[in-house]
Amino acid sequence: MSDFVNKTVGNVIKETSGRYPENPALISPQFQIRQNYRELYDQCRKTARGLLALGIQKGDHVSVWTTNVPEWVYLQFALGMVGGVLVTINTNYQSHELEYILKQSDSTTIFLIDTYRDTSFYDTVRKIMPELDASAPGNLVSAKLPLMKNVVYIGSKENTPGMFKFFDLIKMGEQVTERELDDRMSALSDDDVINMQYTSGTTGFPKGVMLTHHNIVNNARMVGDVMGMTEKDSLLIQVPVFHCFGCVMSTLNSVYHGSAMVILESFDPKIALETMAREKCTAVNGVPTMFVNILNHADFGRYDLTSLRTGIMAGAPCPVETMNQVNTKMHCSEIVIAFGQTESSPVMTMTRRDDPVALRVATVGRLLPDIEGKIIDPETGLDLPADTQGEIVTRSACVMKGYYKMPEATAHTIDQDQWLHTGDLGVVDKNGYFKVTGRIKDMIIRGGENIYPREIEEFLYTNPKVANAQVIGIADKKYGEQVLAAVQLKEGETATPEEFNEFCKGKIARHKIPRYWEFLREFPMTASGKIQKYKLKEMFEKKYKES
Repeated sequence: MSDFVNKTVGNVIKETSGRYPENPALISPQFQIRQNYRELYDQCRKTARGLLALGIQKGDHVSVWTTNVPEWVYLQFALGMVGGVLVTINTNYQSHELEYILKQSDSTTIFLIDTYRDTSFYDTVRKIMPELDASAPGNLVSAKLPLMKNVVYIGSKENTPGMFKFFDLIKMGEQVTERELDDRMSALSDDDVINMQYTSGTTGFPKGVMLTHHNIVNNARMVGDVMGMTEKDSLLIQVPVFHCFGCVMSTLNSVYHGSAMVILESFDPKIALETMAREKCTAVNGVPTMFVNILNHADFGRYDLTSLRTGIMAGAPCPVETMNQVNTKMHCSEIVIAFGQTESSPVMTMTRRDDPVALRVATVGRLLPDIEGKIIDPETGLDLPADTQGEIVTRSACVMKGYYKMPEATAHTIDQDQWLHTGDLGVVDKNGYFKVTGRIKDMIIRGGENIYPREIEEFLYTNPKVANAQVIGIADKKYGEQVLAAVQLKEGETATPEEFNEFCKGKIARHKIPRYWEFLREFPMTASGKIQKYKLKEMFEKKYKES
């Protein structure tokens, strides 16, 4: 019996606000926002009427390029009410990447904030659309982006030629009746695409993953059920909301379960500690490096985190030591690991709250209810027995509709039997616990031997000097590929290639010992905290080709 629910994103917030109107819903300390579910739903409706006044039709693509500001949440649910497709844009993007996404996604509208870190979003958008200066808001005619009509600015700048202000949008919405909005809401189907997430591009050009209301509502439901989320919980959201971790596993999960969203504009360990203690958060989501930074903060001991209970760690493997400290020092005894990918809305497997620590570190858990998964031979496509490495594939009502305007890439990823090919290598044990052992594309073939970087990385972590290790293959005339290890040493440590060669000798097979050693201070990252191996590869292939 399937537990899948057939609800639109707009219906989810409508039902929750009906059930828990006075419960805390959105707390954004950096913007002095504190709303209960009745107030949040009202604000989302005002935003939705503004979108209707702007002329947003069902199926129109609306890009949002902001940090975790309150307006992001209003837009997520307002677009869910009017049927506009939310195109999420990575806050680390620069002009070239932004232009690519706005064009590839056929966006008609973009919402943006002023600046983030050292990037002026405002100037970047004006660089791509110089016509804004001479346009009336809503009448943009852009040479580079012929479909782009509306630019909406969120911030305090007085003079923004060619752009609406978010405040104007709310004002315009007053001309639209509540009835018109209700009619639009009832005209939507949960099978409509509502989110377009661009894959973070650890492998080059981003692809627009089309996710439906059905996909993300059900994934958020299952994820929160595994965490044990209820209307009594409050979740610290410090992961970027433009990513599935933020907008499905965090915001939508909270709203589905009636929990409070406590949102930070961007990750900062000190602000995270202050906020969790002050707001008495019961849950916290993050990638392992966020937890490491929180635990290692000089003021960690000054904050009372005893309210914490659960949370999700995802996006990268979690070191044992980190998991133990999150369980004990942070009081998150029920923290779980999640694994998935954007194409699956995103979560496929999770550890359970009562799993022993060993399982929560060594595996990515079991399949969520109603989600199928198995291991196949990447060459033949045949199913493999337990404890045999192969490709992880999954099938469920959470699998994307496809990549936007990329039918070949879609057909390559989802086969005729509707299995989504993840490109991840893994094994599953007889109890149904999955382990991820690497990426198929990361596999190194050296002189005919298959080498899996993850195995060497795990081994290098046993060296007490190593903080992080990434293993890649670089082109080699004689062997086809050679193994290179990029190592980040712990603070204050020094090391030599010779020392690391000695460390490997007799412990791992000779052909797996890296030919090249590089010591790095930091790794190229995606905004969601994943290391971009292809950038390391480009960097070092160039270096060793020239040497």
